[in-house]
Amino acid sequence: MSKVRVTQEGVVFAIALVLFLGFAVTLTDFISPGNLMTLLRSVAVLGILGLGMGLVIVGRGIDLSMVAVMVVAVSWAIVIGQSGYDFTTGVVAGLIFCILTGLVVGVLVAYAEVPAIFTTLAMGSIVYGIGRSLFFTLDVQNVPAGNEWFAFLGRGTLFGIPMAIIAFGVVAGLLHLLLRKTRFGRFIYAGGDNPQAARIAGLPYRPLLVTQYVISSVIAYIAGLVMAASVSGMNTRIFNSTMIYDVLLVVVLGGIGLAGGRGGVRNVIVGTLLVGVLLNGMTIMNISLTYQNLIKSVILLMAILIDTLLNPRDEQTSQQGDI
Repeated sequence: MSKVRVTQEGVVFAIALVLFLGFAVTLTDFISPGNLMTLLRSVAVLGILGLGMGLVIVGRGIDLSMVAVMVVAVSWAIVIGQSGYDFTTGVVAGLIFCILTGLVVGVLVAYAEVPAIFTTLAMGSIVYGIGRSLFFTLDVQNVPAGNEWFAFLGRGTLFGIPMAIIAFGVVAGLLHLLLRKTRFGRFIYAGGDNPQAARIAGLPYRPLLVTQYVISSVIAYIAGLVMAASVSGMNTRIFNSTMIYDVLLVVVLGGIGLAGGRGGVRNVIVGTLLVGVLLNGMTIMNISLTYQNLIKSVILLMAILIDTLLNPRDEQTSQQGDI
């Protein structure tokens, strides 16, 4: 008789399922079509951000600038569209901004060897400051009228499936292929598992670091486009919210170890399900943001503690420049 192997992602998925069923039974509005659609859209945005964060953490890094990059790039794209230019031009400009930001972060982490947690924390504030001083002044940017293709991305459906979920699925599928089926993905895992060994083996470790931060910025931009399309605008105050901690919660709860070199897309998906259902349920229960943040912080701390106990770092694998 074969033994059933218990994994963190399996436990998290089971908890998410129990929470969903519990909320469905106890909360009247939880399974209403409107709330389920809201849940799906919020889960999609959170999940896409989690995919970018997961990639960086697998490579033994962290990206705390994702929300700032998302907010500023999308807001700038909208402002360009409001200034008389074609909105598509603004979208391309926002993409270029994300790529350049990812390059700067990657170079600082990989070549200047500034710890990723400090680099990305500082870059988040710098990017947001640049956005507020040079690109836009209002807190809320509204998408210009007449861009049906963009509205379809956020509120449309394909075969009954919301486009936001389809976007999440496409990004997840591409990232899975990148990590599991390409040489680049194997190098990311090798570098995340032991950076020093990767360098000795001749892997292009520094270019890999730069590339993963560029990809993270682009994924954050995609999440921002989905968010803006869903509500026809971008609220820049999101930068000051706890969204980045929600993203970390998704990744760590799903089972991607902060020590690097393990985990994948499936972990992000199950973590997204749990966090998405939990946040939606607490909102319907009218739990104040203060208590919501307290609950999320405790869960995040417990998840990090468990990860530390299950995947401890030792002197051979703990290198300068880690998170």
